[in-house]
Amino acid sequence: MRVLIVDDEMRLAESIRRYLTVEGFTADVAHDGEEGLWAASQTPYDVMILDIMLPRLNGYRVVQKLREREVWIPVLMLTAKDGEFDQTDAFDLGADDYLTKPFSFPILVARLRALIRRGAPQRPTVLRAGDLTLDPARRKVTRAEQEIPLTPREFGLLEILLRNQGDVLTKSEIIRNVWDENFDGDVNNVEVYIGYLRRKIDHPFGRHSIQTLRGMGYRLVTDDFGGGER
Repeated sequence: MRVLIVDDEMRLAESIRRYLTVEGFTADVAHDGEEGLWAASQTPYDVMILDIMLPRLNGYRVVQKLREREVWIPVLMLTAKDGEFDQTDAFDLGADDYLTKPFSFPILVARLRALIRRGAPQRPTVLRAGDLTLDPARRKVTRAEQEIPLTPREFGLLEILLRNQGDVLTKSEIIRNVWDENFDGDVNNVEVYIGYLRRKIDHPFGRHSIQTLRGMGYRLVTDDFGGGER
């Protein structure tokens, strides 16, 4: 079992490498994001341990670029940060698991073995609604063949709307799936991000695919699906 460790804390990275070696793994180490991206793109590792706070290219960008290149190595994000948005963003960008420093080495090994048993994730299916497409693998959104840049939160919101196309989603359901089930902020954040999405995927194209149903929630429809409040 071959593991790539990408962490700029050299002593920690070496400690992880030694422990994994004792546990029967073959482990390589990279100390910045660009080196880690190159190594993961060139070598068929079974799993990758990836820190978020890295020099040259942070962990979010590394996993995003790997998925864009259709490199499906399972990725465990390792970080000293402990915020719900960090975890959600990591999963949004294509990470498979998340472990916060400080951590137990036996827990790390158990997580790695679970990811290896699960294997590399399959390439996600491109989601479509008329001429609107979302490719979860490449983190790419297009409408009328024009690419639309979205933030990770906007991307996650559009993805859940597309996966439930035609169905009404409440603000609570959206918060649970796009933010975090323990999120205790204002649910009206959903309304704000719906507005952001409309300004990017609808208004420039003269479309009204994201509908508001007063007192119920939101749904995404194709152009030939009528009804609802805009």
